[in-house]
Amino acid sequence: MEKVEWKVEGMDCTNCALSISKYLNKEGLKNVKVNFIGGEVIFDLNEGKSKAQLAKGIAGLGYNVVNETKEGTSKPPAKLFTNHLQRFLFCLPFTAVLMLHMLPLHIHFLMNPWIQLAICLPVYIVGMGYFGVSAIKSLQGGMPNMNVLIAIGATAAFVYSLIGTVNNFGMDYVFYETTATIITLVFLGEWVEHKSVSTTQKELNKLAAQQKVMANMIAFDDEHKENIFPVENTQLHIGDLILIKTGEQVPMDCKILWGDAHVNEALLTGESKPVYKQKKDALIGGSLLTDGTVKAQVTATGKDTVLSNILHLVKQAQGEKPPIQQLADKISAVFVPVVLGISVLTFLINYFIADINATSSLMRSIAVLVISCPCAMGLATPAAIAVGLGRAAKNGILFRNAKSLELFKDIKTVVFDKTGTLTKGAFKIAGFHSGNLTEDEFKRIVFSLEKYSNHPIAKVITDNWKINNAIVWKKIEEVKGVGVKGEDKEGNIYQLGNSNAELLITHEEPHTAYLQKNNEPIGWLDLEDEIREESKQVIDYLHSKNIKTILLSGDSLERCKRVADAVGIDEVYAQQKPEQKLQIIEQLNNANPTAMVGDGINDAPALAKATIGISMSEASQLAMQTAQVVLMNKGIHHLPLALGLGKHTFFTIKQNLFWAFIYNIVAIPIAAVGLLHPGVAALAMGFSDVVLAINSIRLNYKKVV
Repeated sequence: MEKVEWKVEGMDCTNCALSISKYLNKEGLKNVKVNFIGGEVIFDLNEGKSKAQLAKGIAGLGYNVVNETKEGTSKPPAKLFTNHLQRFLFCLPFTAVLMLHMLPLHIHFLMNPWIQLAICLPVYIVGMGYFGVSAIKSLQGGMPNMNVLIAIGATAAFVYSLIGTVNNFGMDYVFYETTATIITLVFLGEWVEHKSVSTTQKELNKLAAQQKVMANMIAFDDEHKENIFPVENTQLHIGDLILIKTGEQVPMDCKILWGDAHVNEALLTGESKPVYKQKKDALIGGSLLTDGTVKAQVTATGKDTVLSNILHLVKQAQGEKPPIQQLADKISAVFVPVVLGISVLTFLINYFIADINATSSLMRSIAVLVISCPCAMGLATPAAIAVGLGRAAKNGILFRNAKSLELFKDIKTVVFDKTGTLTKGAFKIAGFHSGNLTEDEFKRIVFSLEKYSNHPIAKVITDNWKINNAIVWKKIEEVKGVGVKGEDKEGNIYQLGNSNAELLITHEEPHTAYLQKNNEPIGWLDLEDEIREESKQVIDYLHSKNIKTILLSGDSLERCKRVADAVGIDEVYAQQKPEQKLQIIEQLNNANPTAMVGDGINDAPALAKATIGISMSEASQLAMQTAQVVLMNKGIHHLPLALGLGKHTFFTIKQNLFWAFIYNIVAIPIAAVGLLHPGVAALAMGFSDVVLAINSIRLNYKKVV
């Protein structure tokens, strides 16, 4: 099943996104995610459905799928106006002239209804070319959008004025300036709103801009002489050799073959301090060499790079709908029909019951149509999420879904793994005891077992004890939370780990790992690990927010207690296997919403079970894929920022929804009783969206920790 990611133009509000989402779901497609702010549409393509058919269907709703020209799909024809600013500037002179007759200037030619019709007509044609077409297509799709209200309001004023003109009823029946004002001011409001909303994508746009740069490619001629020539990084392939000099951007993910350098990875991790890199170290595409020159080999291109994966994750998360959005979506789906009903009732009540003349009743009815703003309700959640996710990505925090942002507000307990989470995972072998084995034979057995493990301890051992004649095991397996177990050709079972072995050696201090042969301990080794500098500071912050902290580890009680006491953690669960960790997390979840922070293979089930699973970028792939939140900055010092952004993003969403609902609840009755001219209503409608966008943008700058 192919995953399709499209860029779709023409989406203005949540109703647009709902229209496309409804259409794709109706076509039987799965995992449909539509984000109108970024214009992203993501879905799983079923067999029997062609992209061309689906693109044509979306085009029938009034939107354009960018770059989808395969299988006979044609590009839309070029338009006279490409954005709302151009439409506004075209309409403004005509509208300004029409407004002159309302001033005490006695411009007699403007008192002629036919002249006013001629001046208004270009504005009406341009307005209906956008609002009218969009309204009709949205109605055909069964999901009426905001443009239905604008089109009906402007058309009602225009048709009413046209009837008055043709029948020569006099200037009291002519409201061409109302038609022109509605269209012109809504174009202005739409343009300002689009500019404001595009600002919410600022951080993501910065990341995206780093994806296309020039690279110095190394090639060899017939005499094996090295030549360097510039190419665009999109032309690079895995295995290509490149030269990166001081001040240059790393063009693609690569591995250093020669040289060393200091690299600024702030764009990806939020950490401004340059990181020292040397031979065999990985460089992330988009980072910057601040000092040094290296030759490197490309390890990933295109969508496989770290930067592309980050952008993909964030865009995917933007398309997710947190629970709070569901109410807004339900209301948006019925909002336009309800407002149309209120508008009709406004006219009927004013004309037949309140005894208001037909002209004033119609103006009030039109004002109700124009002041109503379904966009505000649709914009409330996506705008805040876009800013929250963008700021998080800039600081090296990746949210796999928008739901995690909302869940952070309820977290009462944070559970930490020890190794690689509270500690650096940068072990050093402090000592070992080989028992009756020779030192070389002990190292050979340990190395032969650990070379099959991804655990941080295993990496240290294999890096330090490089053995050429490793044992060829008849059977080998890594037991999560226990260790590595291997069977040799003679049928002997060797196991290296912490599983109950220390209980067999009660007269000694506990050690990091024990080597057993046929369940009998035959040796041990100790490794020292350094506590992360930020661990105590992070724990203190959580305590200041009345969040309980717990250490949950498979390591010995003594070592766990030592780390817990050093950083100030409240409670310790030591010597826990993965299934035991899972049970503990389940119990904690039942008591209070719980976040789990871990990075090992044995943490993966617990990360999945927790209310929110948080992993580090250097964690095992299984842990990263299981967690909902990934910290890219090689440590937990941005955990408070992740918590703060989650809480403040949700708070911003609530503010936005409150403003959107209150605005409509207050504005519609004011318009219905005649206290708002339709032109003023059009300006106020545009202003409401801008307020929400600006309130969301504040999230980029406000203090959240």
